[in-house]
Amino acid sequence: MDELARLRCFVRAAELGSFSAAAREARVPPSSVSRAIAALEGELGAAVFNRSTRTLHLTEVGLAFLDRARRVLAELEEARAVAADLNARPQGLLRLNAPASFGRLHVMPFLPGFAAAWPDIRLDLTLSDAVVDVIASGTDLAIRIGALEESRLIARKLAPHRRILCAAPALLARSHPVTAPADLARLPHLLFALQPYDRWIVIGPAGRQHLIPLAGRFRLNDSEAVLSAALAGLGVALLPGWVAGAAVRAGTLVHLLPDHQAMFTPGERFIWAVYPPKRVVPPKVRAFIDGFAAHLGKPPYWEATDPAHPAWPGLFFP
Repeated sequence: MDELARLRCFVRAAELGSFSAAAREARVPPSSVSRAIAALEGELGAAVFNRSTRTLHLTEVGLAFLDRARRVLAELEEARAVAADLNARPQGLLRLNAPASFGRLHVMPFLPGFAAAWPDIRLDLTLSDAVVDVIASGTDLAIRIGALEESRLIARKLAPHRRILCAAPALLARSHPVTAPADLARLPHLLFALQPYDRWIVIGPAGRQHLIPLAGRFRLNDSEAVLSAALAGLGVALLPGWVAGAAVRAGTLVHLLPDHQAMFTPGERFIWAVYPPKRVVPPKVRAFIDGFAAHLGKPPYWEATDPAHPAWPGLFFP
């Protein structure tokens, strides 16, 4: 028996006044209880019972040990009850990390509904473009965008992460129409400081790949800053759909070459929820992921047709 099992045998034998009664209750042979008590006495270096043929009495050491053993077992049961309760309904502190722009544009609008649905969850939200060490920082859940590095974290896809070429109508009015990737060379470009190369990859409907060298006066390190520059007519931008979708819907930006794919680097990208590996996903984490995934929708709302305006399409992706 392990230490806790021996402790339980001792407490029940003391309360029932019999090794045999404690054995029957635990559904083990009386010899198992005898060995457990003997092992306990060996650890303590003192006898806990005075034994006779018919009676069982606690020694002075046994009396003192019984009181504390009961407290230990009671606290263990309380801890288990608390853990079971926490697993029964979402509650407690949820430490969440999200990229700054995505957090402001999409996590923050979700929070009022989430708070109303789960009043027992407290949220500690950190918005940062730095990739935090989820396990070392004690983060319960992080939103990641793009390609994931290999790690021990559990990951769930929330939505595709796709970029669109877009520009302000005023900028386009001063130039030739953009009907092919080569036409982009006639326009100024907005450079995103975090992209790996000063070129964009544009793939046509037939799969032909075009590399667009970039030339522009403005280099910015924040997606929302690039959006603002694009809205001001300072250049063509290659922005995530989740950044530019609302402006395209509003008509303040035009989605260029919508039948083409555009990207910084090859490969599919996604928006992810990542969390530490655990046997049981905490209900507070599961509640946020499920709720946020439903909030984003499939396809995500920045790509979907507005149900209030069926003729108003969302972003088009080939």
